[in-house]
Amino acid sequence: MFASCLLAACAAPTKRESPAPAVVQSVHPVAIDADLPLKLIGAELAVQKNDLASAARRYADAAELSDDADIAEQATRLALAVKQWPLAHKSLARWQALDPKSVGLLQSKAWIALAEGEIEPAFAALDTLVQRGGDGPWRLAAQVMIGAGNKVQALALLERLAVPGRLGDNSREWVAMSQLAFKLGDKALAGRLADAAVARFKSADAYAWSAKLALDRGEKAKAREQYADALERDPESLQLRSGYAAMLADSGDYAGAARALAEGPQSDVIYGARAAYAARAEDKSLQAALYRSIQSDKSPRTGKRLYLLGQIAELAGKDDEAADWYRQVSEDDENWLEAGIRGVVLVDKKGDDAAALQRIGELRLAAGAGSPETVQLILLEAELLSRKGRKAEAMAAYSRGLDQLPGDSRLLYARAMLAIELDDIDSGERDLRSVLVADPESADALNALGYTLADRTDRLVEANELIEKAIRIRPDEPAILDSHGWIKYRLGHLDEAITLLRQAYAKQPDSEVAAHLGEVLWVRGNRDEARRIWEQGREKDAGNKVLVETMKRLAS
Repeated sequence: MFASCLLAACAAPTKRESPAPAVVQSVHPVAIDADLPLKLIGAELAVQKNDLASAARRYADAAELSDDADIAEQATRLALAVKQWPLAHKSLARWQALDPKSVGLLQSKAWIALAEGEIEPAFAALDTLVQRGGDGPWRLAAQVMIGAGNKVQALALLERLAVPGRLGDNSREWVAMSQLAFKLGDKALAGRLADAAVARFKSADAYAWSAKLALDRGEKAKAREQYADALERDPESLQLRSGYAAMLADSGDYAGAARALAEGPQSDVIYGARAAYAARAEDKSLQAALYRSIQSDKSPRTGKRLYLLGQIAELAGKDDEAADWYRQVSEDDENWLEAGIRGVVLVDKKGDDAAALQRIGELRLAAGAGSPETVQLILLEAELLSRKGRKAEAMAAYSRGLDQLPGDSRLLYARAMLAIELDDIDSGERDLRSVLVADPESADALNALGYTLADRTDRLVEANELIEKAIRIRPDEPAILDSHGWIKYRLGHLDEAITLLRQAYAKQPDSEVAAHLGEVLWVRGNRDEARRIWEQGREKDAGNKVLVETMKRLAS
């Protein structure tokens, strides 16, 4: 501050001195056609409005006024995007004048030539491009061919370009061109390039891609052979092991998939995949081996690994060990809530309701009021109470949650379902309509309300409207197909009802759908089939309330 004042004092005129006359500067207006900043602003505004055609024209005008090659490049790319070929030619010429060595020029030349059906100029540009070597030029060439409107011409170019004289000593280039041929629909060319890559490089990526092509052709034995050969050469390749495991899993060999991943270096991701495959295989020996393997791993145990250990221990029936692993997952880990919920389930499994509810309270306290985890924990508490037959307490839990989180759709929906179960149709309807006020497109709420009105009231027209709206939103949802079939039955359209209920049962053969389909078949006169469907439902859940009531009412 002191120095500034001194300088100001030195610069100020004394009382006896006259100030220097002001310098008058003249301003020359710039013509609109020559105002570069104005054109650039207009071009960017057009881009923001997604008016790319206008943006291309404005950038082309700006490029004529500027020596900046980037502006000419942007003008060219925008013209290509909107397929304005004369404008693309003009912008490309300006770009070439400003930066004749740019690799992107060759790509753009090829793009324009191919779009205009000029195959030889397109080939010449791409050939010059790929001769530069490295991954980048081939990537640019691939973009031109995959974006071509005429796939036949693009494939013809690819066949001329993807040959040993042009493809370099890089396995990735050969595999990428094989994949491009596959995307363009020429599986024979894709296979030849893949085979050449395997023979030339014997690399993991070449073997993995060649095996996928063999699978696409239905040649599972060849795919297995290629993976086996590749793994002998590179047993630690995660790409090969995961690809081989996926192939085995696709064929139903989940145990083999788990064993394939057991070889080589391990990580939490691989442990998780092995656990998933072992679980689907229902192979206790594999699960036990994996459990021992993870326990013996001396690397730091992340929350994900602790949670996985708990899951595997549960699968092995070691509930106490599982609970201990879950407790070790720290509150700042992304798996904390899931681990805490599994811990509650294990406590509840022992029949200690009070301890389970106390643990839920501790989790809610740790999560904090209003946190994203709160709703899940409220739902867990109410479900636990409901399953124990403590329905009134479950309703109270939902209501307390809604006092804390007014309007939460998950809590409203869950409370509505319990209210309907307790025959309080008015309360259930009120909560479901609250969900629909917030989200009129909620297929779950539309379906629940429509089914309830169809099943428990005589408001069939309104029920049908709700369910038909739900089916438009999610046409393949089994639960909604079931509701759709049920309302058709209630309206007396038996043939439609049977068709819809068969679709629902094929997608989700559970006991309640079995009850509905069986009832309509029974009324239609197909009583042997109805009994067969009901028996199938009883095998899945003999205590299902809807199924038991239906069979008692009709077949007793």
